[in-house]
Formats: sequence, C-alpha cells, structure tokens
Amino acid sequence: MDRSRIAILIPAFREAATIGSIVRAAREHAEVIVVDDASPDETGAEAARAGAIVIRNETNLGYGGTLNRAFEEALARGFAYAITMDADGEHDPALVASFKSLLADEGMPLVLGVRPHKQRFAEIVMGLYVRLRFGARDILCGMKGYDLRLAAENRGFDHTNSIGTELAINSLRRGTSFRQIPVRGTRRLDAPRFDRRLRANMRIFAALGGWPYQPARAMVDLLVIAGSLVVVLGRDWRRLLPDRRRR
Repeated sequence: MDRSRIAILIPAFREAATIGSIVRAAREHAEVIVVDDASPDETGAEAARAGAIVIRNETNLGYGGTLNRAFEEALARGFAYAITMDADGEHDPALVASFKSLLADEGMPLVLGVRPHKQRFAEIVMGLYVRLRFGARDILCGMKGYDLRLAAENRGFDHTNSIGTELAINSLRRGTSFRQIPVRGTRRLDAPRFDRRLRANMRIFAALGGWPYQPARAMVDLLVIAGSLVVVLGRDWRRLLPDRRRR
C-alpha cells in the first residue's frame, strides 16, 4: 500500500451552502470523500461539483454512521491515512497540511485537533476525564488524523455511534502515540445538523464502554469522571462562593 495516500473524510447533512467551498479548499491538500447523509438539499451535488468523491446514504444514519461509511470507502480505495473534518466551516482546511505532515512524514498514528471551546456538557466532562487519564486535551474535536491501520485494529470506526470518539479512545487505551494541533475555524451559530443536544451527550458517554461494549468498564470510567469532578470542585470551591469581602 502507498503510505502517502491521504483521504479527507467529510460527513455532511444539509450543508449545501458551505460544502462546495470546504471541498475546494481541502482538495488542495488531498483527495476528499464526502458522505451525504440523505440530505434533502443539494449537499451531494455541490460536493461533487467541487471535485469530491461523493457517497450518498439512502436513509439518514447520523454522524457516527455516516463517518463509518466514509472510513469504509477510504479503506476500500486503499488510502493509508484519513483526516476527518466538518462540512460547516468550523474546521479550517488549511490545517490539513499540518495533519498530513504529522501522519505521513513523521509517522504519527493519531493526530487530535484541539478546539478553543467546547459546546456540550458531556464534552466538558469527557474532556476532563480523557485529559486526566491520557493527556489528550480535546478528544471530541471533529478534526482528527488517523493511520487507517487503527481502524483495522478496531474492526471499524465507531460501533456505538458515539460521535466519532470510539476509535480515538480505544487507540489511546492501547497506548497509541499521538500529537495534538490547535484547530481554528468558525464556530457555527445555528443548531448542529446531526444530533440534538441530549442525544449527542448520551452518545458521547457511550464511547466510554468501547467495543465490544463493556458496561462494567464504562461504569468504572464514569466513577473516575465523578471523582475527578469532586476533586476539581473541591479544589476550587472557594471561587464558587460569593466574595463577602466586597460587601
């Protein structure tokens, strides 16, 4: 296999307004595979016009299922590495060059993007847990780089539909080396296309169980999270109280 072959994987749902410009910018660095999650608009057509390889889901599979299809397509086409990014412009395509360098030139099997902000409660909690246990600052950032041998070892990308965290977390559990890159971009102001907030939070926590799903391990990890929160809140409890000296 040619180890220099890199695919940029973009799941998309109702992103006709932005997908064309994202694909054109990303194609300056690598081949682009867009999986259109049965969008009712022109998302797939706009991606194809911009030069992407377009796969269309017959029914809506959600973010995890759509990225699964993207990984399957990349493996079937013989790509060696994959870089995932969003279709809404939140991730700057210019950053692909840095991901490529770490993956293909330095041989780093896992590259994690780090956002300046987190949007969901579960992201904050999960972020605390993963940072304490593995040293990764933002496991839930949608822009990541993978040596596709990790997907083969994991027997797929995401079995629990946990918003793209399973492969990264299982790789960290196996001691996979990784690097982190600050990810800049535009924070979307409208609602996320793929998942409502409560359902997204639950899927994030589902990733703790890994694959095959292990409820006992998930429970232990949740206890670690709870303990971490107690430690953090206990350490900083004075800052949470009103400052009586100002009265």
